[in-house]
Amino acid sequence: MTKHKYDVGQKVRYFSRMRVAAPNSEFEVVRLLPSEGGEFQYRIKSALEKTERVVTEDQLSNFTAREAAS
Repeated sequence: MTKHKYDVGQKVRYFSRMRVAAPNSEFEVVRLLPSEGGEFQYRIKSALEKTERVVTEDQLSNFTAREAAS
């Protein structure tokens, strides 16, 4: 059985598929959601936004310590 690539509390980078404004900052995985269409989903939150986003796994990547220092 396949499992989620990211864990709750993990810092990630979010890549929007649409031209919807998203802060260029780290996001935190808030909740793991079931897969839809064969792709795991996540609820993520940025400290710069009031709302959470629901995104698919292919829209995320690891947030590195080097990015945090920039």
